[in-house]
Amino acid sequence: MNLIAIDIGNTNITLALFLEDKEQSIESIPGDCKTKLDKCLKSFWQKIPVLEVSKEKKRNGVIVVSSVKPDWTAGVKKIAKDSLGEKIRVIGKDIPLPTTSQVDEPDKVGTDRLISAAAAYAVVETAVVVIDFGTALTIDLVDENGIFQGGVICPGFDISAAALNANTAQLPKIKVTKPNAPYGKNTTDAINCGLYYSAIGTLHEIIRRYAEKLGQWPQTFITGQSAKIIKDDCVFIDSWVPNLVVKGIALAYRKYIEEKTE
Repeated sequence: MNLIAIDIGNTNITLALFLEDKEQSIESIPGDCKTKLDKCLKSFWQKIPVLEVSKEKKRNGVIVVSSVKPDWTAGVKKIAKDSLGEKIRVIGKDIPLPTTSQVDEPDKVGTDRLISAAAAYAVVETAVVVIDFGTALTIDLVDENGIFQGGVICPGFDISAAALNANTAQLPKIKVTKPNAPYGKNTTDAINCGLYYSAIGTLHEIIRRYAEKLGQWPQTFITGQSAKIIKDDCVFIDSWVPNLVVKGIALAYRKYIEEKTE
């Protein structure tokens, strides 16, 4: 299977190239940078082999998208059509979601959350918590049967830092990094410690409560742009998987194709 998986988030768009089911390249681009996005998509598409039987030199691949931002989806769709002459396939519309859920409003759960949950469960095949630490922090629970049970949504580092800056008279806006000490000796370091350690505390407390509900401590995966900053201080997390969403996109499409051929 040759596939370009595209994860359209709230801040960035991540593209991953899979050739014969093997991950080849991943690139993350600011979502409003259309020139870079166009260049990357063209570059990835040109690496997909041409169908031997195609007189039009059509390439043997597909473009599959998971999106939480409809206007950026429209932009990717236009680039694919204008630059490549290809259609995109959108998870949740053209491609079925790869997991079932027991939530109040299934159609309002971000597809990124659901496909990440499915990808993590496919690895461990038992109860699992998936933490995606990006613009927002989501902490989702999949039970031992692979059913998405729901989760929590919290502000990510940048949102929290911006809120402190916007709603106070003298607090600066900071970029969260791993602290050198558990307390700050100046305002910037104090904010940094507060946001950093409160996130760790949030993760541990929510996972603990999930464990109480399950009757066991679940496997835990963390992904997302801020995961790299915080993961080493989260000893309760089992696996750091960068770009879990694009892996979930590939899984969702593979499952769709397999079910169609049965």
